[in-house]
Amino acid sequence: MRILALDQGTTSTRGLVADDGGRAEIVRAVRHEQHFPAADRVEHDPAELLANLRAVLDAAGPVDAIALSNQGESCLAWDAVTGEALSPVIVWQDRRTEARLAEMAQREAFVRARAGLPLDPYFSASKLGWLLETSAPVQAAHRAGRLRLGTTDAYFLQNLTGEASTDITTASRTSLMSLATGQWDPELCALFGVPIECLPPIRPTVADFGAINGMPVTAAVVDQQAALYGHGCRATGDAKITFGTGAFALALADGLPQAETESGLLPTVAWQIGGDTTYALEGGVHAAGAAVEWAMRIGLVDGPEALSGFDAPAAIDRDLAFVPALAGLAAPHWDGSAAGLFIGMTGATTRADMAQALVEGIALRAAEIAARMAGDKPVKRISVDGGLTRSDYLCRFLADVTGAEIVLPATEELTAFGAAQLAAVGIGAALPAAPPRAVIVPRDCDRTGRLARFGGAVARARGWRG
Repeated sequence: MRILALDQGTTSTRGLVADDGGRAEIVRAVRHEQHFPAADRVEHDPAELLANLRAVLDAAGPVDAIALSNQGESCLAWDAVTGEALSPVIVWQDRRTEARLAEMAQREAFVRARAGLPLDPYFSASKLGWLLETSAPVQAAHRAGRLRLGTTDAYFLQNLTGEASTDITTASRTSLMSLATGQWDPELCALFGVPIECLPPIRPTVADFGAINGMPVTAAVVDQQAALYGHGCRATGDAKITFGTGAFALALADGLPQAETESGLLPTVAWQIGGDTTYALEGGVHAAGAAVEWAMRIGLVDGPEALSGFDAPAAIDRDLAFVPALAGLAAPHWDGSAAGLFIGMTGATTRADMAQALVEGIALRAAEIAARMAGDKPVKRISVDGGLTRSDYLCRFLADVTGAEIVLPATEELTAFGAAQLAAVGIGAALPAAPPRAVIVPRDCDRTGRLARFGGAVARARGWRG
């Protein structure tokens, strides 16, 4: 049995083939361009992403089933008949609808109660409404009855299988789906200006999504939920953090969590299999790997290898902090006006000191979320993946500041592997779990003091953009 996971991410498209013998390998990985047409805008070329998916499919060859994992909140408009894109992909990091959402502030309680999400440009709804409001080609397609609005997975599926559809995990990230019903909500769609008839149908995570070249697509899922499944999280409280472009923490919940604002965490669908829906609490850091790429771009860091070890004591213990708010602050603060911040520099501060603070800032933001997830019961074990987990320093610092054991699985490709596991379920099979390759035990440190000091830096970063 061979299963292909198509992992279409923020910076690359990857294809992982896994089999029932325990083998899992990337058969092709293709990076794509990131476009920044304005300070608050991040876009991808949908044709480029689609071509990369086809290249991965060609490299994989025949398989028994296919899974598609997607970026979650990234979205676009396309022709419902031809599948031709009518807009760029507006990426989850994009902030162009900030002002529009500020005008809707009085409706936030309603949106949270219905969709479980705050009013934030991160989610798809306001971006889709913006496309219909501002784009002449999108408006023309709507008048002609040919408009499709949705997340990238539905666009890919229409072009690869002939039918647009999305899964419930992806729909739960739009602000257009009722968490209680698992269906598009007419009132939410009306609020954001998104015609409900232009949205693709919602299916379970494991379902019949059509076929590509005769090979069945049996699972579709948001990348972070795929990683949660790949980490082997199956019981309430099981948690993972993926350190990719952003850092995203999810922990399985006991039923549907109540929509509330105190914790700053978001209820979301983890997956839906065989009629049973599993829920999770989610908290995201918008800039993790993106902060490292920025630091490399400006010459602060020579390469990722420079982030693995430092000889000096922890930067935060020396009052040097970095807040990775390059695209605002997501959970638990939800402050789009926050800005990236280094604070505590002196004449003796070196590039290495700042690189160390950068790594710690990413870990401390993740620790803030882990602390909210813990509530009254400390999180004892967190499974982690993503490119930044190659930094021994990040993993060690995260263990120390959270007080939790940090589990590093044998494969770094947990998103693709989890998607492949879900696709296997779709054909009545199973892929073996990924074993751990290392467990990092926390050391004693002043966790409370570190988080408090970092909290002071976060407070100074907030509200900067007005």
